[in-house]
Amino acid sequence: MKSFSSSIMTFVSLTMALFFAAAVSASEYDDFDLPFDYYSLSCPTLESIVHKKMEEWVKKDYSLAPALMRLHFHDCFVRGCDGSILLDHEGSERSANASKTLRGFEVIDDIKKEVEKACPKTVSCADILTAAARDATVAVGGPYWMVPYGRKDGTLSTAKEADELVPMGHELVTDLLEFFQSKGLNVLDLVVLSGAHTIGRTTCESLQYRLYNYNGTRKPDSRLDHLYLNYLGRKCRWASEYVDLDAVTPKKFDVQYYKNLQKGMGLLLTDQLLYTDPRTAPIVTALASQPDVFESMFAASMVKLGNIQDYLSDGGEVRLNCARVNSPNY
Repeated sequence: MKSFSSSIMTFVSLTMALFFAAAVSASEYDDFDLPFDYYSLSCPTLESIVHKKMEEWVKKDYSLAPALMRLHFHDCFVRGCDGSILLDHEGSERSANASKTLRGFEVIDDIKKEVEKACPKTVSCADILTAAARDATVAVGGPYWMVPYGRKDGTLSTAKEADELVPMGHELVTDLLEFFQSKGLNVLDLVVLSGAHTIGRTTCESLQYRLYNYNGTRKPDSRLDHLYLNYLGRKCRWASEYVDLDAVTPKKFDVQYYKNLQKGMGLLLTDQLLYTDPRTAPIVTALASQPDVFESMFAASMVKLGNIQDYLSDGGEVRLNCARVNSPNY
């Protein structure tokens, strides 16, 4: 009985800590350098344009919502949230191996076209992508948050940096923590933002080694639930096939992702390790039963992610075309 009571007290304490962390993160909104009213005079219709366009695109293709969230993640993890992932030239981030399954570029181009009609030469592609990621989250039932604006578009983009920096799903928790900390994010942000895998899909190529030859053993990863393993074995005969990140509620933004980890149903190794590492497992346990806390913290962590600004050294610009840097005569 004492052990049971102790476990309950530990869970309650952790839950209270998560509520406090969410409140602190929300209060930190006011401390960010980027303002919320950056376009209030220069482009007051920006958010309505982004919202309308996102509704149109997601209605046609639901999978674009998680694709745009992922596009935003990739952008912010390399040189900060500067729209460098959108640049389309030989050797750019967009051409990297880490980027080969990215989608949604046409959505950003479409939104940019409409924004330019309303507010010429005013809104950066980086800001458009950030707002689109927020509205993509809302479109699939996730939380709404206020987006700070004023990012500039970077002028540098290299495939090498993307391949070196972007997590690919097989890293250890320590590696992920060090990477997140280098971007001004913490352990809570890691676990919470990983919850974006409650929707979306990935190629079987990224997990086949877990199914057939984990760590060179010629056996599956023993952490995988056996029924889930059988399902993946049938689904992933070919590396080019796609599989849902959340096998239970793949089109619903919820806490099922965390429940899956508790059952050995984390699709990517980086996901499943969150439930076996003592630094992250208690957070997974708490979030699995606290949907309101998860949504609040996800919103706060997305604001933090969107404020990574590693690109300041090159000054930045407001691109006329999201796929190309401006001409010298601009």
